[in-house]
Amino acid sequence: MKVNVEVECTPEEARRFLGLPDVTKANDVYVDAIAKAMQGMSSVDQLQGFAKQIAPMGEMGLKLFQQFVEQGAGAAMAGFKAGAAGGERPKA
Repeated sequence: MKVNVEVECTPEEARRFLGLPDVTKANDVYVDAIAKAMQGMSSVDQLQGFAKQIAPMGEMGLKLFQQFVEQGAGAAMAGFKAGAAGGERPKA
């Protein structure tokens, strides 16, 4: 048996319904701090260095995330190619 339920609500209503905390103020502080830190950046190298410092687990975290994205893109392309070769359009 398969049951589909559609709920139409705003993100705020969904957050409250699921009992998740409101992190708007913390997010605003975080974004402001990053924006202020980036104002002094004048080159791509400086920006990359800053991103490595603030990323979870530093440079290793960025490499893991990059690998994750590349593997996902590779899997998506493989599925697309397999569907196109079989005459079917992959389902979204």
